[in-house]
Amino acid sequence: MKKTQDAKAVVQRFHAELDAPDADQEQVLRKYAGSNFVWRGFHPFNEMTSPRQVATEFWSPLRHSLTALQRRQDIFFSGTNQMDNFATVWVVSMGHLMGLFDNAFCGIPATGKIAMLRYCEFHRVDGDKIVETAMYFDLPHLMAQAGVMPFPEQTAAQLVQPGPLTHDGVLIDAQPAKDGKDTLALINRMIGDLGQWDSGLSLEDELRQTWAEDMLWWGPTGIGATYTIQRYAKQHSGPFRAAFSDRSKTKHIARLAEGAYGGFFGWPNFTARLTGDFMGRPATGKAGEFRVIDIYRRDRDKLAENWIFIDLLHFWKSQGLDVLKRLQGGDDK
Repeated sequence: MKKTQDAKAVVQRFHAELDAPDADQEQVLRKYAGSNFVWRGFHPFNEMTSPRQVATEFWSPLRHSLTALQRRQDIFFSGTNQMDNFATVWVVSMGHLMGLFDNAFCGIPATGKIAMLRYCEFHRVDGDKIVETAMYFDLPHLMAQAGVMPFPEQTAAQLVQPGPLTHDGVLIDAQPAKDGKDTLALINRMIGDLGQWDSGLSLEDELRQTWAEDMLWWGPTGIGATYTIQRYAKQHSGPFRAAFSDRSKTKHIARLAEGAYGGFFGWPNFTARLTGDFMGRPATGKAGEFRVIDIYRRDRDKLAENWIFIDLLHFWKSQGLDVLKRLQGGDDK
């Protein structure tokens, strides 16, 4: 438990220095990045391996675009990683990066108004260094706030998404070990159900095995947010299963929990073939990668809330649609 608490303190210091108004992003990243540093971000940033590259290609442009940047954190926890037999320590931060959208970002036009970029980070901490980061963010969500709708339609609601109903997601203090074990066990049971797609139960009854009836599913722009098992099945899970086949087994780089909160990420989590219509676009027959972060809140023995980050720009690019190129005046293939 001391290791996880120490790791939280490292990330808290890192955030405080990185988010400071006069921060030199490269200097801060160099201070905290360990050797063989790896940073993974959604398209178009992808994988980077040097603090300078992360600073010059991501953080500096973002700070130039979203001026007076403020981190509005809703969830913060730490734990050891199930995927390497609990050998490494990771810290998770989720919320919004809010600022004044004063300059274009990735071709998304500025509005001069408040904008909120959904984000979730996983940091692997070794001693006082961050040696690996997954920084996932919902660029289509930023597009929608700028009045640019990146996809033809979505089945659920477009929202600036709140944190937990219980307002207790920022776990600065250590939590009882049993609570984290119970949360991780429940997530693992859910993953087992999800991986079947042929449980013999109705979709709704399959979900009821691990999800609360009044579940909240905070999905990415292009799919949207939905509420209750019935509407989740209708507005996301059902359409998703109908659109895809040949889903690979799930692979995660990190999966952990603390208290009532837990989550995972992969690079990618899985691949699947688009054999039906999805998000208003026709089947392509092509397989595509799904880079995903999922964050969960457990309520007793059921999952009550789920925040999801999917690199839809990367997925659709693999299907022949380059959303950012189209936004910048290129061809929409």
